[in-house]
Amino acid sequence: MLVIAFGKVKAGTLQERLARRAQWQYPPGLRLVAEYWPLGGDHSVVIIAEADSAASVLAATAPWSDLFEITVAPVITAEEGLRVAPQLMKAA
Repeated sequence: MLVIAFGKVKAGTLQERLARRAQWQYPPGLRLVAEYWPLGGDHSVVIIAEADSAASVLAATAPWSDLFEITVAPVITAEEGLRVAPQLMKAA
């Protein structure tokens, strides 16, 4: 499943968060597609990843729960959405 995660800072200094990120690795079962660090707005981290299971998402987010308020949602690509759109429009 493809997921997107938004991280909003809730604790720690920038130096503390950067030092932890420099040492941290994504867990097995979660393959990084993209990681962004927005320079403005409410979120300091945006991650797109392919996850084998909800357990792998929890394994990736739990270590950061002290520093970030994390919101995770399943997503689909625009291409996938356009492919299923005709079926969705029939159901509406």
